[in-house]
Amino acid sequence: MPQTPSSDLKHLLPSELDTGTVKQGQITFGNWRGDADVPEAQPPHVLPPSERIGFAVMGLGRLTLGEILPAFLQGRLAKPVALISGRREKARSAGHAYGIGEDSLFTYDEIHKLADRPDIQAVYVVTPNALHAGQVEALAAAGKHVLCEKPMANSSADAKRMIEACHAAGVKLMVAYRCQYEPFNQLVRKLVQSGELGRPKLVEAINTQMQGNADQWRLKPELAGGGALPDIGLYCLNGTRSVLGEEPESLFAQMVSPPDDPRYKNLDETFSFMLRFPSGVIANCATSYGAHESKDLRIHLEKGWISLENAFAYTGHRLRIGRRQGDHKIVSEWHIPAENQFTLEIDHFAECILQNQPPRTSGEEGLRDQKLMEALYQSARTGQMIHLPKDAL
Repeated sequence: MPQTPSSDLKHLLPSELDTGTVKQGQITFGNWRGDADVPEAQPPHVLPPSERIGFAVMGLGRLTLGEILPAFLQGRLAKPVALISGRREKARSAGHAYGIGEDSLFTYDEIHKLADRPDIQAVYVVTPNALHAGQVEALAAAGKHVLCEKPMANSSADAKRMIEACHAAGVKLMVAYRCQYEPFNQLVRKLVQSGELGRPKLVEAINTQMQGNADQWRLKPELAGGGALPDIGLYCLNGTRSVLGEEPESLFAQMVSPPDDPRYKNLDETFSFMLRFPSGVIANCATSYGAHESKDLRIHLEKGWISLENAFAYTGHRLRIGRRQGDHKIVSEWHIPAENQFTLEIDHFAECILQNQPPRTSGEEGLRDQKLMEALYQSARTGQMIHLPKDAL
């Protein structure tokens, strides 16, 4: 039978029953477990909306509307407060969906007006690659921190301009290498660099997809700066560098553009490259706009192998590790909670602004990839291996 509340409880005040302490705007509770038990992990710090870093998002294409703006809704430290688009009616439609009013909608030629908006502290640039350099320079002049989509630019010269402009203005510049913030990719990097499976010997990275109609800007060399390599092949390049924690000393590349497909008259459809690192690791990477989707990373080490399926995808990661244990070959599958990598990278940049710290994937990181892609194209055009001086990157 249900127990009747004791009359002894009537004298207790509500404050004695409602536990928890408010510290710096956050509610915390003491550990309710016994001393021999493991305490619960503290939830990540979440700022109230009024204290979050205000972002403007520049460029309202498929990536912004489908991934980036929704990612803010899952975040802890940032919020979208303004939109910048080439078409005001497009900005108005997106603004309505996210509660962003008319006075916070701008066109590309109104970047200078952001200087008068202290509530806009950072801008996420999601425009065609060729526009990045000029837009980042204008944003830096307006005093805004910049999170720029990859690839950083169409050339290393433009990437240097962006770095110099942000440095001169005293604002932060981060390149949106989302996979470096994704938990599975981070775990692979930690496993490799921990030495638990011995030294790495070989890396295989592949990122392919079937590309669509010819009207999209990614198939226009003057806007994209290249074909498959700077768009999706860059994940293989940056991912390999990130996992190994070192820079290549030489490289060799080949590219193919089918003569019967006018979309690739001046672009690479398929691109394959080899990187050799000072430690002796060799990486074989491949990318294509003409092959069925495959986005995998595999590392072969002295004492085992690591396989991450869908390494460069938004979802669907599968991590397996193979090793020898006595006379047996053991393959284990690791499961960790999936998280939105766009949310993680946005919150990382917001935290860097709040704590005045440099971002993990800085402008210098993007510049190194630009230099490497230029060397890869040089190798593909000449058929020669390119040796990189130690100070080349």
